[in-house]
Amino acid sequence: MNHVKPYSSEGSKKEQVASMFDAISERYDVLNRTLSLGIDVIWRKITIAAVRKTGAKKILDVATGTADLAIALHRGIQGSQVEGIDISAGMLEVGRKKITRRGLDPHLPLHLGDGEALPFEAATFDAVTVAFGVRNFEHLEKGLVDMRRVLRPGGHLAVLEFSQPESFPFRQIYFFYFKHILPSIGKWLSKDSAAYTYLPASVEAFPYGEAFSAKLKAAGFSHVTIRPLTFGIASLYLAHTELPS
Repeated sequence: MNHVKPYSSEGSKKEQVASMFDAISERYDVLNRTLSLGIDVIWRKITIAAVRKTGAKKILDVATGTADLAIALHRGIQGSQVEGIDISAGMLEVGRKKITRRGLDPHLPLHLGDGEALPFEAATFDAVTVAFGVRNFEHLEKGLVDMRRVLRPGGHLAVLEFSQPESFPFRQIYFFYFKHILPSIGKWLSKDSAAYTYLPASVEAFPYGEAFSAKLKAAGFSHVTIRPLTFGIASLYLAHTELPS
C-alpha cells in the first residue's frame, strides 16, 4: 500500500487526492504540458497504439482526469466505445467541457467514481486503461483486482505510469528536476505547492517495473509486459485476463 498523501492533514489518501485534483483541475492541462515538456502526449499515443493492436472496442479509462486519454482513444480507435471514471469532480468538469467543445457528448460519458470500486458489472469491457492514475490509489491491489473484474475474459489492461530512470547520469538529473525544479514551477503555476511536492514523493514510493508486474500477476493478470519510455521516466505495462479453457 502506498501511504504517501498530498497533505499532512487528517483524511484518507483517497479524500486528499480528490481534493488536490479538484484544487488544480482548471490549470492541470497547462501544468501537465509545461512540466512534462509535452512528452506525455507521445506516451499517450504509444498507449493508444498498443490498445488498438488488441482489437478492443469497449474501453474504460480509469482515473481519466480531464479525459485526455479517453478522447484520444475515441479518436484513435475506429468504432470504439470509451467511458471514463475519476474521483475528482473538478477534473471531470474540465474533461466534460473539452468533450463538449469537440462535439463528443453522446459518445464519451464520464463518471464520478472510485477506481477501487468500479460501478460496472463484471466482464463489461474489452480493455481498461489508466494513465498516471494507479500511483494515486490508496489500495493499489484492490484497484487492480477490480479492474480485472470488469474486464471480459481475454480482456486487456494498459497502465501508463511514472517510473524511475536507473542509468547514470539521467537518474540524478531526473530526481533533481522532480525534487527541486518541478515543485517550484508547480507552486508558481497552480498555487498549490502540495500537489507538486506529492508528485515526486508518490513516484518514489510507487512499486515500478518488475515490482508492479508482480502486483499485476497477483491480481490475476497474465502475460505482463513492461515497456520503458524516455529513458525510463515512464513505463507502459500491458497485461490481459485469461480466456476460459
